[in-house]
Parts: sequence; structure tokens; C-alpha cells
Amino acid sequence: MQLIWLRSDLRLHDNTALSAAAARGPSVAVYLLSPQQWLEHDDAPCKVDFWLRNLGELRHALDALNIPLLIRQAARWDEAPKVLLELCQQLKIDAVHVNEEYGIHETRRDAAVAQALNARGIDFYSHLDQLLFKPGTVLTRTGTYFQVFSQFRKVCYERLRASLPMLVVPPAIQAPLDIGSDEPPSRVEGFDTPGDSLRALWPAGETEARRRLDSFVDARIDHYHSERDFPAKPGTSQLSAYLAAGVISPRQCLHAALRSNQGEFESGKVGTVTWINELLWREFYKHILVGYPRVSRHRAFRPETEALAWRDAPEDLKAWQQARTGLPIIDAAMRQLLETGWMHNRLRMVVAMFLTKNLLIDWREGERFFMRHLIDGDLAANNGGWQWSSSTGTDSAPYFRIFNPLSQSEKFDAQGVFIKHWLPELSGLNKKHLHNPTSLDELFGVVDYPLPIVHTGASRERALAAFKKLPSRQGLSSPQ
Repeated sequence: MQLIWLRSDLRLHDNTALSAAAARGPSVAVYLLSPQQWLEHDDAPCKVDFWLRNLGELRHALDALNIPLLIRQAARWDEAPKVLLELCQQLKIDAVHVNEEYGIHETRRDAAVAQALNARGIDFYSHLDQLLFKPGTVLTRTGTYFQVFSQFRKVCYERLRASLPMLVVPPAIQAPLDIGSDEPPSRVEGFDTPGDSLRALWPAGETEARRRLDSFVDARIDHYHSERDFPAKPGTSQLSAYLAAGVISPRQCLHAALRSNQGEFESGKVGTVTWINELLWREFYKHILVGYPRVSRHRAFRPETEALAWRDAPEDLKAWQQARTGLPIIDAAMRQLLETGWMHNRLRMVVAMFLTKNLLIDWREGERFFMRHLIDGDLAANNGGWQWSSSTGTDSAPYFRIFNPLSQSEKFDAQGVFIKHWLPELSGLNKKHLHNPTSLDELFGVVDYPLPIVHTGASRERALAAFKKLPSRQGLSSPQ
């Protein structure tokens, strides 16, 4: 008997571990509820709810194949070896199959489980699944992990042209087992259930994930390069939550994109090429997580930036978190996050730079807040994005590159459609004043909207001064 230990791979199709297990013999699936570990990892309530809802959908799909889905408790991951060993002995399991996960805690957990099982004669198989390339196989000529995305991408393209990762055949129907499936819980302790409006934005299941992928590739991918930066437009795929939970695979996404582009990676439709590059950014940050494990430990990728004199400004941080900074594009973006569990990618960069540069608040505060609210929260991507914006990470923005919230707002939400949607109290303003309500005569100020908590020009100079004071700016590009 084979056991599939499901984690961030909540799908039937193109699931490497699931198909490998089923090919070897009768199989059972298990999912561990680990609420204490999830709390320690700052997983968002809406993300945990999304996992549970997708587990419910997956259970029905597995039941149709006579593969039972069992739910077990392991509050923290250090309990996983004991819980899984007991289950394996109870069911007389020969081998456990998992899809690789990345990060220090994930790696240690899997090593401990493998050791406990192997000691009792139970095999443990770990499969590449959530990435196109195994970390450690895309390296520089000197055998180190890439630190610059463009160089990483070039090698990935060479590898993809030589050998395209193929989709895995889903398991066939197996003979019924005398084991009943467990009902996934509707909630777990410590995580509030999100409202119906948020849930409605993110329906669970592979059918919905595939529908989104097909809809994007059929109707919007051609314009992705020109529309992805405008938050009021439906220019993105809306697949990030499904990728993070493993409800759809990067291979499925890549194959769909290539079909729309006559099999081309770097030529053909600009929109498709741009989207494939985003899949490779996701890949890049996962490889960074493995190659430079300090980023898993809340450390800056660039060690010299640990000496930055971040401000201890709890009131400013709270204003940013609560969407009351007095800068409409920042507050609109933060309201989108708080109400939907998601934020447009362009705005993730804008609000991150505002926090780390204009407010000079430690990027780790923002990283943590995002993880506690994002339905698509992913350690590698979230950490990579925050360190990029704060100029502390790999291939990051030069420290002197600081987005101006006002100009970003005027450029990417020129008509104020996005701002008016999320800040209805500003809907009466014309587009001249919408981006910067303080431009109004103070006698006609906006009721119930705060004044800016910081002057963008002066705060920019403060950030530049802080970076220039670092003892060593090695690797921090400076203007010529």
C-alpha cells in the first residue's frame, strides 16, 4: 500500500507524487492539519480556509478514484514523524510519497519524517512537482545559485528548449479499499473564517483553476504585457492563490501559455513571453530560498543591509496597515488586501517601497503583515518581493530607486477608477485632485480622509541618507 502525503499540491491532475504512488499500487492520501505551525508561519486565515475548501473538492475527486483521503492532526511539524509512522503501521504502508517543499522548516520536517519511516523499513519518496527545475540544477558556471534573474532566466530557457517538463498522467480508478475518507473540517482553531464575499472571489477546486487559466490564455494573455500594471483592468491571470496551494501546477500553466504562442518561449506574442517570465520569477525565488537559506530566517539577502537604521514608528506602521496613510493609491491598495486577501502586483511594489523607503520601516514588518493577509501568501515570492522593494535582496531595486506614490498613481490609475472603488469617500473628486487630495484648498478638504502621514520628497531624502550611511554598500548599485 502507498501513502500520498498531500501538502501544497491539492489537485488530482499533474500531481507527481499522487501519480507515482498510484502507479506502484493501491494508494491512500493523507493531509496533516498543523494549526500551530501555520500560526508560527503567519499563514493568513483566508489562505487556511482556501486550503480546507480545496481539500473538500479534492476529496470528492479522489473518492471517484477510490483513493481515500484521511485527515490527521499534527499541531506542529515536529509531530509529523510520529503521526505518519503510526498511520503507516496501522495501514501497513510500504512507501510514502511527497512532492518537494522548500524552506528550512519544510526541509527539516521531511528529513525527520524520512528518517523515522526508513528506520521501520518504510520507503520515503520525494518528487519534484511545484517547480520546473530542481533547485541546485540551474547554476552559474562556477556552480553557485544565480543572484540575477535575467541570467537565471536565460539558462532556464535553454533547458526548456532542450527538454520541456511534461504533464503527469492522472491516476486511474483503483479497486475499492475498506477505508473511508475523512471529511475535511470547515475551520481550524486559531483561524477565523473569512466572509462570504472573500470566499466568492476565490472558488475552490481544480475546475475553477483550470477555468481561470483557460480564460486568461484565450482572452487576455495577448495583452498581459500592456495591461498587467493597471490595477483597475482585469489584466492578470488571478491564478496566484491556486498556484500557491498547488490547485494548479506551473507545468499546466507553461503548457497552456506555449499552446497560445505556437510553442515559442522568447519570441511570438509579447504578452505570453511576459507571463512565462513571471512563472520563472516564481521559480527564481524558490531557488533563492534553497540556495541562500538565510532568507528563510528573516535575514536580508544582502548582509550589509542588516545595518540599516530602520525607524521604530508604530503609529506610522499602524496607519499603513489600516489604510489611512493619506495617500490614496497606498490606502486603496491596502483596502484591496484587507477585503480580498489579494493585492495587484504593481501595487505590492508601490506599497512596499512606501513602507520601506518613505516610512523607513523594516521590510520584515511588511512581509509579515502581507503573509497574515494574503490568500496567495508564499514565503519565497513574498520574501523576494519585499526584499526587492527594500533594496536588501537579490537582483533588487537600487537603493536610490524609490517609487513616488503620486506619479505611480497618476500613471497606472490615471482616471482614478481603482482609487474610487476602494476609497468611495474620494469618489466626488476630479482626477486632478483624486491622486493628491491635499492639493485642494484646505477650506474644501475631504471629510473623513486623513492628511498624508509623510512628505514623499523629504522622506525620500531620509531613505537615501540611511542607505548611504551603511558601512559597506558592496553590491548596492549607486548612480554613476
